[in-house]
Amino acid sequence: MHIAAVARAMPEHRYAQSEITGALRAVWSERPSVLKRLPSLHENVRVQSRYLARPIGWYLDPRTFGETNDAWIDVAQELGERALGDALGKVGLTPTDVDAIIAMSVTGIASPSLDARLANRMDFRPDVKRMPIFGLGCVGGVAGISRAADYVKAYPDQVAVLVSVELCSLTFHPDDCSVANVISVGLFGDGAAAVVVVGEERARKMGLKAPRIEAMRSVFYRDTEDLMGWTIDERGFQIVLSPKVPELARAQLGADAAAFLRDHGVDRDEVGAWVCHPGGPKVLEAIRDALELNDDDVALSWKALAETGNLSSTSVLLVLEETLAQGRAPGTAGVLIAMGPAFCSEHVLIRW
Repeated sequence: MHIAAVARAMPEHRYAQSEITGALRAVWSERPSVLKRLPSLHENVRVQSRYLARPIGWYLDPRTFGETNDAWIDVAQELGERALGDALGKVGLTPTDVDAIIAMSVTGIASPSLDARLANRMDFRPDVKRMPIFGLGCVGGVAGISRAADYVKAYPDQVAVLVSVELCSLTFHPDDCSVANVISVGLFGDGAAAVVVVGEERARKMGLKAPRIEAMRSVFYRDTEDLMGWTIDERGFQIVLSPKVPELARAQLGADAAAFLRDHGVDRDEVGAWVCHPGGPKVLEAIRDALELNDDDVALSWKALAETGNLSSTSVLLVLEETLAQGRAPGTAGVLIAMGPAFCSEHVLIRW
């Protein structure tokens, strides 16, 4: 099982954090309590710029759930097609080579699902296997790679692709002045990424030199459903974001990652790449500390956070893309880690 390629696709609308904060000042001009804390909350998330699915002025008027979800369907198809096409093109594959497609998102819904719409747009084979996944949130990027690896482990001569599209800005509600919403509109952004995973036999035929997926693990933390996710009503998605998330990361992630490596006979000194989801400063600091790392070890995660914000399931794939571009010496181990709603964590062990 090999990670053959990763590619991203971002919306055309990119804004500095200060521009977004300024626009929100106009939205909440009659809410002095919000205006007072807005600058500090947005400065503390350490985001410098973000991409938005629509021009910033589009968000300033109230929208129905139907309007925002229609926007998600429209933009998700365009970004998903671009990310998938670029990822396949990196290794000389086309949509007709794809045997299975996993579509990951937590910011919009569609039936027919995104994978079906992409199959029509990109001319996938009629026998392509489709796996739409909704609800995993920030853990979805690593989980999606795990599910793709499960597939090509069973079918080693085949190709599976993951496409993650998250348009977090479309969940914004101008009438929601909760601390969670004020933080989220300063932290989350929009974008897409795609990953091509090929089975061992297919990699041999392609002469592919790419990191091998050696092991995967899922960890479910019981009775933590209230830490992160959505409440969904007639207005759409309402953010649930608990300050207890960093506490859970510190308490659980270090031991879980250590057990994962130990069970697969890998010494920590062998790990030359830590690909961590940049959930936000407090979460990333908690992951760093739990794994006994330093900021250099998670530098690409900090970079992704600053340049794009938190893109939910997509963010860790941007970190993976840059990690693969840097390369590592043959034999170097790498670990992909993310946490998300349930609460849960996903771990993937790779080796160059």
